Amino acid sequence: MSEIGVTMTPMRQKLIDEIQLRGFSPNTQDSYVRSVTGLAQFYHRSPDKVSDDEIKNYLLHLLRVKKLAVSSLIVAVSALRFFFGQILHRPTEAIEKALPTMKKPVLRPRVYSVQELERLFGCPDLNPKHRALLMTTYAAGLRVSEVCQLRIPDLLSDRQQIRVVQGKGQKDRYTVFSPRLQEELRRYWRLYRPQNWLFPSKVYPDRHMTKEGVERAFAAAVEKAGLPDRGGPHSLRHSFATHLLEAGVDPLTLQRLLGHSSLRTTTTYLHVRQERLAQISSALDLIDFGQAKQSS
Repeated sequence: MSEIGVTMTPMRQKLIDEIQLRGFSPNTQDSYVRSVTGLAQFYHRSPDKVSDDEIKNYLLHLLRVKKLAVSSLIVAVSALRFFFGQILHRPTEAIEKALPTMKKPVLRPRVYSVQELERLFGCPDLNPKHRALLMTTYAAGLRVSEVCQLRIPDLLSDRQQIRVVQGKGQKDRYTVFSPRLQEELRRYWRLYRPQNWLFPSKVYPDRHMTKEGVERAFAAAVEKAGLPDRGGPHSLRHSFATHLLEAGVDPLTLQRLLGHSSLRTTTTYLHVRQERLAQISSALDLIDFGQAKQSS
């Protein structure tokens, strides 16, 4: 294993350099390095010594033995394609044959109803900091990483906007800052007096809250409220998008609020609009059974 560490070091650094030059996010960097390291550890040798057939067998191991989700396998394939193509410069045809493109499953967002969110935010046993945290996530449609990194100056009360700095894709944007959320955050501030980060770490006050901390807070909150977990705190962002569509907000405006690069991503929320679904008749309702009986 020590030999792997030595031979991996220059390639690891080159991989990191290439990822950073392309502006990939820190999460992508970690995922790519982890995928390449996993391949090296599986065969107990440097990844540049791994054959194309061995790469394919490793993916089958992840699928059949490790039972990784398809989404995780897609990340692994992308990482290994990048490594062998951009770092080792293996022939493109060989890489495509060894690492075929996998079809991404279509997953529909899971959301909470307005009534369920009333139970969640109104739960009397809910920690005040967690209530403010989860309400902010929902009310502004934020990703978990974005709510973690909010700072006090990002709250623009006079403009009723929240500035999201360097969200996904390293893009700044503005989203809504409702009066009700302003009231909640004022109550929260009077209790906790955060100085820089809106939601600082409990252990390290000079740092922001971690994604894992948000996930734990959400899990505890839904349990206290007696609600099912519909996919972690990101389901609050899904709920924000769905509820705004139901309220009549157009998809283009919602796209900007969510920070989506493509409108196609935003339109995935259209399928859960209750109002629209209620207006659609079933094909069975078009059949006149009375007429059918008369003809018989």
